[in-house]
Amino acid sequence: MARVSIRIPTPLRPFVNGRSSVDVEAQTAREALTRLTESNERLRAQLVDDDGELRNFVNIYVGTSNLRDLPEDPVLEEGAELSIIPSIAGGRASEVTEAVGSSVEAEQVGLTTAELRRYSRHLLIPEVGVEGQERLKRARVLLVGAGGLGSPIALYLTAAGVGTIGMVDHDVVDFTNLQRQILHDTSSVGTAKLESARARLHAINPDVDVETFETRLDSGNALEIMQGWEVVVDGSDNFPTRYLVNDAAVLLGIPTVYGAIFRFEGQVSVFGAENGPCYRCLFREPPPAELAPSCADAGVFGVLPGIVGTIQATETIKLILGQGRPLSGRILLIDALQMQFRELSIHADPSCPVCGENPTITELIDYEEFCGVNVDRDGSAEGVPEIEVTQLQRWLDEGRDFQLIDVREPYEWQICNLEPQGARLTPLGVFPTVVGELDPATPLVVYCRSGARSALAVEKLREAGLDAINLKGGILAWAEEVDESMPTY
Repeated sequence: MARVSIRIPTPLRPFVNGRSSVDVEAQTAREALTRLTESNERLRAQLVDDDGELRNFVNIYVGTSNLRDLPEDPVLEEGAELSIIPSIAGGRASEVTEAVGSSVEAEQVGLTTAELRRYSRHLLIPEVGVEGQERLKRARVLLVGAGGLGSPIALYLTAAGVGTIGMVDHDVVDFTNLQRQILHDTSSVGTAKLESARARLHAINPDVDVETFETRLDSGNALEIMQGWEVVVDGSDNFPTRYLVNDAAVLLGIPTVYGAIFRFEGQVSVFGAENGPCYRCLFREPPPAELAPSCADAGVFGVLPGIVGTIQATETIKLILGQGRPLSGRILLIDALQMQFRELSIHADPSCPVCGENPTITELIDYEEFCGVNVDRDGSAEGVPEIEVTQLQRWLDEGRDFQLIDVREPYEWQICNLEPQGARLTPLGVFPTVVGELDPATPLVVYCRSGARSALAVEKLREAGLDAINLKGGILAWAEEVDESMPTY
């Protein structure tokens, strides 16, 4: 006999006293099912018909295989897991749900009649109910970023009735944001993201108070802005802000719901919860800049922020309600291309400089210096010689001898390039292997999309003894100042 666990889906838990899993001893899968129904008679009628056959709206999975598809009843090993998978309805309204408002209005609750109606589907869930909805109404959640991740987070927290939502962002809506940042629409292009977000969120739920901080979060203002919030949700897209948010939240004793995206992959976790690890416990230092391109440089699958951000919103609501098992001590890895979700363990690091037993970081530091950021706010590089696009045009007109190198990816080259001006495509990833092919006697002008990646290339070239200079603002500046007909991205 093997001791196995049978996972019980939510619709069937009332028949097993609310349990999410039941352990039984059995040799085979069908024997395990028999043991389950013998000890839970009310469940039997839901799973099998009068002839003892599995009902057609229910499937039993052994690991990842449907029992119906297996040629014979499988022998189970110790610790095996079976899952009951029933069909689930979409949530059609019924007389019970339509009447929920009148059923709780008699109670003295902190919800208005309109709120009882609005959140009626929440009130029906035992894990939420009236008390949970009141907790949501009293909650204060700060969201860092109103972009790709911030959009679904803000939308769902607002719809759920979180009473006060703070948002920190200093950017304006760009046309390229609309592919994934669903808080904003075409009419919002050129306006502040927080202005656009506030209008959208109030349209969804006018009862939610939206507090905005239209500023760049930094070491000088982070503690003041983050003080007094119940949960901080990190929707940022750069490492200096991510480490800043982590450290400030740990110092203030506030949990952080973390999310990050790259092309088709995402990560979600909860940091700084009670006795749980922080972001630095997992990532002690940031990666080098060449391994951490932004969405603007590397691209992002437009749907992915919706998946990751919605999970972040879910974790935030769970923390407020005190329900379920948060992702503290765990990190969820998402691969949208393969549609796979993996979970890995994270442990609090006793030697962590922020949350460890003897912390060495007791106040906020210079996070751009810590992350090795050497790029100004406008995308130009610090300490790297640069040339303006208008000066490059003059060099071309004069017929000056130089090498023009494009360090972007081939798919970016296809969108727009300076090939007519003599540019050569040499992606940054393969750059070290081709440095020896460059003519050391001829100066180089290096460009990318906005000037950040090319600055890294220029640094490496100059370290190798080559005369290299960065095109300030990259090909975007060329399109804006020299050739307005050039497509941009």
